[in-house]
Amino acid sequence: MKNDTQLVGSLDMGTTKVSAMLGERHGDGIRIIGLGTTAAEGLKQGVVVDIEKASRSVTNAVIEAEKMAGVSIRRYNVGVAGEHILSMNSRGVVGIPDPDNEISRDDVGRSLRAAANFALPNDREILHTLPQGFIIDNQEGIREPFGMYGTRLEARAHVVTASRAALDNISKSLENCRLEIGDLVLEPLASSRAVVAEDEREIGVMVIDIGGGTTDVMIHHDVGVVASGVIGIGGNNITSDIAYGLRTAMKTAESIKIEHGCALSSLVSANDDIDVAGIGFREERKVGKQFLAGIIEPRVTELFCLINEQITKSHYKKSLGAGAVLTGGSSMLAGTRELAEQIFDLPVRIGSPLAVDGLAEVVSHPKYSTGVGLLLYDGILGGPRLGRESSGNWWRQSFNQLRKAIASFI
Repeated sequence: MKNDTQLVGSLDMGTTKVSAMLGERHGDGIRIIGLGTTAAEGLKQGVVVDIEKASRSVTNAVIEAEKMAGVSIRRYNVGVAGEHILSMNSRGVVGIPDPDNEISRDDVGRSLRAAANFALPNDREILHTLPQGFIIDNQEGIREPFGMYGTRLEARAHVVTASRAALDNISKSLENCRLEIGDLVLEPLASSRAVVAEDEREIGVMVIDIGGGTTDVMIHHDVGVVASGVIGIGGNNITSDIAYGLRTAMKTAESIKIEHGCALSSLVSANDDIDVAGIGFREERKVGKQFLAGIIEPRVTELFCLINEQITKSHYKKSLGAGAVLTGGSSMLAGTRELAEQIFDLPVRIGSPLAVDGLAEVVSHPKYSTGVGLLLYDGILGGPRLGRESSGNWWRQSFNQLRKAIASFI
């Protein structure tokens, strides 16, 4: 009989799939003991749009995971995504009441609360206050201020906010399943926990999690999170482009994308053909793989160009000493890594979950990065949820460009 106190659960509620995982923590790693995956219903671009259907998907995934593990738990860490996510960098300063005493955890908490102390609309809620570093009496570069001395403590933080309605709908979906939420975690934060090494965070790395409905981006530097954003383009957009361009059904387009798709036309031979089923009573026909790649490449190029424009304009690109890590199910599309390297002019690798055993061979795939990261999440990277604050977003200027880009391809 397993000790329930060692068990952890995660729910990755994506646009195309809902994955439930059960694991046992051991040191800094995790042993995966159960996995359940089901087609997502009631979810669109990272948010719940039908609570009843979403609850049914969660229930099916949890039942499958618990059957495999042979145990049941009620509390699950749940990933949060969607274009409602907004973030900003902020600072908070507090005085130390008695400079003869060491800086306490309460002092650090007060400085982080000060960093998140902004007027926030009633429809938004703080998801994370992520510490970036601290300054004590003008001494910068301090990561752990506990136990140090000073009269003035300043916290630098990356504050992530979300739609309160979106979070409430997630909570209601789990409540219907008689489950409890352990932590609500920004999905790229969870994915980063699973696929990024400490030394990569140290010198700077960008994590790009390409899911079915959205692409999540997070930039780490000097161990802290300096930027994050969500873009409403994902693998489903590529599938839609293929279905429209080849005049075939969405289900057929998805299979073609997985089996024959490539994001870089130069990697595909002009002599290779594939069979494409027609819609309705239309006959099957042959289409060149290079033609297929010509449909996929503009969409992926547009996504990476939007990201590259923002990181260049915001001066984050020069801090990416470790380059970029692509993860998520759609990152496995052939040619995606090579195209990313061309556009970003950075080293790029595909990220799969690290530090896992048990069902390691099953979950060591980019599509499970968020689920594994949610199991590993312990609040160290996430920081406390300290209150509410107003939000801007370094991606805000790209949203109008994004909508125009989507319109031009559909």
